[in-house]
Amino acid sequence: MGTQMPLFPEQASTAASKVDTLFLFLLALTGSVAIGVTVMIVFYTIRYRRRDDSLQPPRIMGSLRLESLWSAIPLVIFLGIFIWGAKLYYSMASAPENALEIYVVGKQWMWKIQHPEGQREINELHVPMGRPVKLTLTSEDVIHDFFVPAFRTKVDVLPGRYVHTWFQATQPGEYHLFCAQYCGTNHAGMIGKIVVQTPSDYQAWLNSHAEGSLALQGRKLFLKFQCVTCHSADSQARAPVLGKLYGRQVHLQDGSSVVADDQYIRESILKPEARIVAGWQPIMPTFQGQVTEEDILQLLAFIKALEPGQTPERTEEATAPTKNSLTP
Repeated sequence: MGTQMPLFPEQASTAASKVDTLFLFLLALTGSVAIGVTVMIVFYTIRYRRRDDSLQPPRIMGSLRLESLWSAIPLVIFLGIFIWGAKLYYSMASAPENALEIYVVGKQWMWKIQHPEGQREINELHVPMGRPVKLTLTSEDVIHDFFVPAFRTKVDVLPGRYVHTWFQATQPGEYHLFCAQYCGTNHAGMIGKIVVQTPSDYQAWLNSHAEGSLALQGRKLFLKFQCVTCHSADSQARAPVLGKLYGRQVHLQDGSSVVADDQYIRESILKPEARIVAGWQPIMPTFQGQVTEEDILQLLAFIKALEPGQTPERTEEATAPTKNSLTP
């Protein structure tokens, strides 16, 4: 006998039951209205059918009270649904402060994943049970869609920008990961799995796949591309100092300001002339075509972790040990 397909995917995240409750409410509401309207149409068609062609139906005047009632009731219901859905959307869009941040790059036709401790995976993502996990996603080529049915997690992954989503798995196991946006000839093969482990098993997996933190890998790239030549923390600096930059307000030459977030740092690497920092000259070359999306994520992790006094020295080599160790 074949395996019976469940009506709904299992609920394996904290958001799954909330999404299902809203969906089932909408299904019950719209279904009951559809059935009620159908029954009334059939009833009135039979009950008030014309029995004599010579009879003219009486003129019926409208009722303001009735019309107001059938306008007000749906308005209240729809506003309730909107507020319910908005609260659920914002709770799923705003990751908790203590969330574990993992980076995901979509590429025809695979998911490339980087953990903050440096572990890398392809089409497979290991996460701990019971801890919020925040995903920062981007695409190397076309639009993809990161979809985990058991978590009710679905987000478009766009080239040229970062998007975010989060989930908290509630039970260990393996769960399907799909690309839910047609992305080319092998779209159907862009599948993977989420492996949810107990905290102890997840830590054991991290230890067995240790490769050096993402920040340390970004530090090597920072030295390899000679970024320290300008972004040095001394009197010879020809560009802004990057220590404690992430999340800070940056004032620009045109008088505006911007928060130094993921998107701003990415743009500064690929299009440095787009937004020039006040007090500095536009001398930085573009690294478009020289760095991959994974390289940018590593540089981003390095800049996030960079504290005052941790800027590499000009004389250091890309493979040199760190003088001021960066922790993920």
